[in-house]
Amino acid sequence: MSNRETKTDVILIGAGIMSATLGTLLKELVPAIEITVFEKLANAGEESSNEWNNAGTGHAALCELNYTVENPDGSLDISKAIKINEQFQVSMQFWSHLVNSKLMQNPQDFIRQLPHMSLVQGEQNVTFLKKRFEAMSNNPLFQGMEFSDDHDKLTEWIPLIMEGRKVNEAIAATKMDSGTDVNFGALTRMLFDHLESKNVNINYKHSVNNIKRTSDGLWELKVRNLDSGMVERHTAKFVFIGGGGGSLHLLQKSGIPEGKHIGGFPVSGIFMVCNNPNVVEQNHAKIYGKAKVGAPPMSVPHLDTRFIDNKKSLLFGPFAGFSPKFLKTGSMFDLVTSVNQDNILTMLAAGVKEMSLTKYLIQQVMLSKEQRMEELREFIPNAKSEDWDLVVAGQRVQVIKDTEADGKGTLQFGTEVITAADGSIAALLGASPGASTAVHVMLEVIKKCFPQHMNKLEPKIKEMIPSYGMSLMENPELLHEIHTSTAKTLGLSEKELEKELVFS
Repeated sequence: MSNRETKTDVILIGAGIMSATLGTLLKELVPAIEITVFEKLANAGEESSNEWNNAGTGHAALCELNYTVENPDGSLDISKAIKINEQFQVSMQFWSHLVNSKLMQNPQDFIRQLPHMSLVQGEQNVTFLKKRFEAMSNNPLFQGMEFSDDHDKLTEWIPLIMEGRKVNEAIAATKMDSGTDVNFGALTRMLFDHLESKNVNINYKHSVNNIKRTSDGLWELKVRNLDSGMVERHTAKFVFIGGGGGSLHLLQKSGIPEGKHIGGFPVSGIFMVCNNPNVVEQNHAKIYGKAKVGAPPMSVPHLDTRFIDNKKSLLFGPFAGFSPKFLKTGSMFDLVTSVNQDNILTMLAAGVKEMSLTKYLIQQVMLSKEQRMEELREFIPNAKSEDWDLVVAGQRVQVIKDTEADGKGTLQFGTEVITAADGSIAALLGASPGASTAVHVMLEVIKKCFPQHMNKLEPKIKEMIPSYGMSLMENPELLHEIHTSTAKTLGLSEKELEKELVFS
């Protein structure tokens, strides 16, 4: 073991979009702050944030049907969609600030405008989509949303999907031109390049083996240099665990009470990627369908136009897979070693509750390529097997915890931040819409972990994010102003803004 011991203000574990965002926010707010980063892989953004492991939807709740719920009385609850949209607007404002301040160049390398669409089939689903459209299009956040169940109009919007369909088939779609495709891998790498220029100490191929509290209240990390094999000790006042699926083990090692009774369930994803450029060219949108009855929210089928390495791609999925690993580069023992005396009852309760999920995953794993093609043909009736290849996406670890509402062992489908009572350590767990709402989530971490500094920091936060602390839905003029300025700064087409908004 090396005698080397270093002290710093902040340690970030994992070089993904969350650590990149938190590090960038902290450096903007407190330029003198000392930050050290440890990443076990050779580069930034290689796991959950990587463009091949992340759907890149820029989740703004414009197309994801699982963010709007039909109440028993038939009314639509769009509160989750509103919340996620407002959080994505925060990300857009911060990215605009970085571009305007010349801290990042060429926004088109990580964000492009791309219509977001919802697509449904069958009379009942068409009725649901129309009701959803009426509920959302009346809200300033979703102004500009279009609905159509007309075959000619849909053929204009989605020619690839409409080709080969019967004229009397009940099918409908909504469309928002202001949607985006975000390359979170590229964005993560750009943010880490920026952090490096600000003297942030970034250590790749360094694995955090252990984490414990010292008698003077600091956190001490044992870190292995994977090249030399040497183990070093590093201490910090504040630690952020942003290691994707790897965060749960480190949270458990920290020993904080808030980390007990929490488990993780790994789900891997498989996408089909189109290898025929002629087919790729016929689709220009992200198109989300409705999950099958009994399928979990993470299985919502979508046909995704993507821009990766400045090349247009077309992906369909996700098909769920199962691996006991918590990271794509993780260990086959990740799941087993995450179970301990503090969370075993929580995990067992989840096992009993989630039998249908287990059954679903087994069915998904057993699918042949042709069976996957059959699911794709619900979107693209004329899809040919030779035009599509399978690609394994990233690992997602869904949080399992005890909740008052649903009892012991409840599976969570969102993003969770676990923070120590004294704010000295925080860990990010969970999955979608994570990356899209990273700026909002990291501002919450700063608020919880540095409450004593918030009065001093708030003016600077508002300078970077004009809507901070305000509801954009309740301030349509500010919303319009922000839409216009972010679209301009990030090089997004302002087509949807040309329809002059009329505010009452």
